[in-house]
Amino acid sequence: MKKYKEIKGSIGKIESMGLVDGPGIRTVVFLNGCSLRCKYCHNPEMWHKTKENMTPEEVVKKIKRFKPYYKDNGGVTFSGGEPLLQPEFLIETCRLLKNENIHIALDTAGVGLGAYDEILKYIDLVLLDIKHTNKEKYQELTNKEINATENFIEALNRNHKKVWIRQVIIPNLTDSVEYIDSLITYLKKINHIERIDFLPYHDLAKEKYSSLNIQYPYQNLPEMDKEKCEKLYQIFIEKYNKNSSSKSS
Repeated sequence: MKKYKEIKGSIGKIESMGLVDGPGIRTVVFLNGCSLRCKYCHNPEMWHKTKENMTPEEVVKKIKRFKPYYKDNGGVTFSGGEPLLQPEFLIETCRLLKNENIHIALDTAGVGLGAYDEILKYIDLVLLDIKHTNKEKYQELTNKEINATENFIEALNRNHKKVWIRQVIIPNLTDSVEYIDSLITYLKKINHIERIDFLPYHDLAKEKYSSLNIQYPYQNLPEMDKEKCEKLYQIFIEKYNKNSSSKSS
């Protein structure tokens, strides 16, 4: 008889009462492992998949304790690292959560190991991190090609999933009107966008890099000015809405 192999995931941490990783109050499950090396990454301790330490059943049991706080619009968000690098664990955990009628969000850069259609069957909302719109700049920033993300975008559209866009605004890289124009063009390929957020770059991860003996790539880069970021966002929204209305008319 074939011995049953227990599914386990490599979990970095689980945070309760999250307020910025999707709608409502959320439990955020951080999965270890990421193939990108974004120069502004704030979770370098999760780059590598470590020992598999929790089963889907154990994760769901922990999550269920917070269910009373979710009310009508809260739930669970899988983040990382990159949760798409643990597809088998993610699929089984999400399947069990759906049996509990818990809303599931996926925070991802869209660079995983495939099985996207199966994963997305259980996902209610995708928080998609846009790294850059230009393939050369994307590779320079992440050390990976943009094609993998675009394969995931095709799966998103195929499965008609609701999407929230997250764009980090980085000085001298994504903080120009020219970049905003390219972002508007890039977002045309993504269906069912419900929300777009600009996140100003910060350097709060510097101490993490130091403690891990890793050189921080943006050592001399100043933090993004929040007022400038907000002004860029207003310019973006005005142009994006104008573009959307002209497209529909």
